[in-house]
Amino acid sequence: MANTTRWRLISGTLGVICLLLMATLGILFNTSHSKIDIEPTSSPGLNTELQEGSDCYSCPEKWVGYKCNCYFISSELKTWEESRNSCVSQNSSLLQLQNRDELQAFMHSSQYFYWTGLSYNEERRDWLWEDGSALSRNLFTLPETPHSKSCILYSPVSDTLDESCETKNRYICNKSLFK
Repeated sequence: MANTTRWRLISGTLGVICLLLMATLGILFNTSHSKIDIEPTSSPGLNTELQEGSDCYSCPEKWVGYKCNCYFISSELKTWEESRNSCVSQNSSLLQLQNRDELQAFMHSSQYFYWTGLSYNEERRDWLWEDGSALSRNLFTLPETPHSKSCILYSPVSDTLDESCETKNRYICNKSLFK
């Protein structure tokens, strides 16, 4: 009888430990799964494409690499100027789109709008990228009569929006990886 009681105690203890381990595993899985949804990180599949090409460097940690470019997709909300400064501090600039489908490969399901490097310049009465170059008119349609402090938000799913540069939104930094 003493033997049976000892085995029941041992099996009960092991059962409780097993339940605790399963609960811990569930919590860890849930936590890591939600971090993936919130914080973009570099994607091994996309970075491999960069490493195979001899003309490109690889991207820093937490950046997404695609076709010799690195993209930092922010989950923070900042004004256009704050976003621009954040990109500059990371040796990059706000996103300057080359074509409408540039980010489709890895952002096809994003429901957010992100600041780009495009803002309205009152002196030149035109939309200009951060580097001072003009927007290619066939890239996307923009308002003909923008407000003086307008900047452009981009969504790979929903196209573009012009909004006050003082509004806080997510942003995308971009840097080229050519050697």
